[in-house]
Amino acid sequence: MNQRALALDALRGYAIITMVLSATIISSILPGWMSHAQTPPPEHIFNPEIPGITWVDLVFPFFLFAMGAAFPFSIGRHAEKGRSKLMLCYDAIKRGIQLTFFAIFIQHFYPYVISSPQDLRSWLLAITCFMVLFPMFMRIPYQLPEKIHKIIKLSAYLIAIIMLVTTQYANERSFSLYFSNIIILILANMAIFGSLLYIFTIHNRLLRICILILLGALMISKDIESSWVEHYLNISPIPWLYRFEYLEYLFIVIPGSFAGEILKKWLSENHENIYPTKVRTGVALLSILVSVILVNLYCLYNRFLEANLIITIILLTTGYLLLKGKPKTDIRTLWYKLFDLGSFFLLLGLFIEPFQEGIKKDYATFSYFFVTSGLAFMTLIIFNIICDYFKCVRSTRFLIMSGQNPMIAYVATDLLIYPILNILGITPLLEYFYSSPWLGFLHGIILTSLTVFITMFFTRIKWYWRT
Repeated sequence: MNQRALALDALRGYAIITMVLSATIISSILPGWMSHAQTPPPEHIFNPEIPGITWVDLVFPFFLFAMGAAFPFSIGRHAEKGRSKLMLCYDAIKRGIQLTFFAIFIQHFYPYVISSPQDLRSWLLAITCFMVLFPMFMRIPYQLPEKIHKIIKLSAYLIAIIMLVTTQYANERSFSLYFSNIIILILANMAIFGSLLYIFTIHNRLLRICILILLGALMISKDIESSWVEHYLNISPIPWLYRFEYLEYLFIVIPGSFAGEILKKWLSENHENIYPTKVRTGVALLSILVSVILVNLYCLYNRFLEANLIITIILLTTGYLLLKGKPKTDIRTLWYKLFDLGSFFLLLGLFIEPFQEGIKKDYATFSYFFVTSGLAFMTLIIFNIICDYFKCVRSTRFLIMSGQNPMIAYVATDLLIYPILNILGITPLLEYFYSSPWLGFLHGIILTSLTVFITMFFTRIKWYWRT
């Protein structure tokens, strides 16, 4: 590999940063397109009957897509070094279990879970949780025997378990395996099942696609009453960790693995000319890709379905003509392959949009999986143009470094920033931001910026959380 996939890091960073932003803006005073489409402001009451998506609904699928795109780099690298499939499966299951523990641990130590109203004890416990996660998920940056590293890690897990079972929680809550962060829990399931699927189809994309088709058939049939599919698939031997419906997100992770394979193959090759002869080609494609994303978000949210389909086809056709027939050593070849697959998934999602009463994140529809996968392909190309073609590494460093340390970015706001602001007595001042929509958005920008700064700091000193 002659260079790191900066575009993939940037995509992952974009996903985690916008995830933090969407959780910290004061959405109750902002327009509906600043929230999940199915939980509109101001009450944010979940309504599964509302079709459409917003930019907030792209956050999680983009992260899942990036996870799948990383499989060829992580799993593929170990496979190329001769690691057996059995050991690769062990790694996948181990990673999934670690992420599950992470999901349970952090969920129990959000300050609002420990006490209501929040108090000094809850804030200090949240900060303690954040600190314990370091020896648990990072390799201590000192030259120590491997045995010592394992002892430190196991000790951190032991401390975490003691904290979980001895802490008094608010509202008579007690420790429960079923009380976990659902986003991380789904990622844990994808780390296991997505990795296993990739391991056994690493050289057979067709088989990977066939398994997805079979999975789709089961998904369609699982809600048919009194069927064997409903009877067996709705039963879980470990319901606190696994449920069959979590597997639906493989329809985003696996397309991501296709993108990762294309990107990995390109990076592993020697290219005499990796740049288009004309800069305006990159600018033109960038404009098309951004337009595709914005048009789909605007039209699907406002339900301009026919107009969206027509405009999308025109934009995709223009992009196809711009990229078609380029030399294999030209970076436009990479863009074309990603664009080709992204266009397929996007159009597939738009064609089946009327199915299941319109595109929805919750409860997730097939249209949602395919549309967001297609838009993720387009976003990956955007970051490849910006980071690799235009070499805007310095200006995108906050994305890249956040993408290299996403676990810290995910919890820093709730387990570190909010507790510190509360201890310092600053949190009451934040109520000023509830007075207008712009200030409500600025509230999220400030907290997200603090999260990014903290994440970049730990990334710079190479304190990475890894599973």
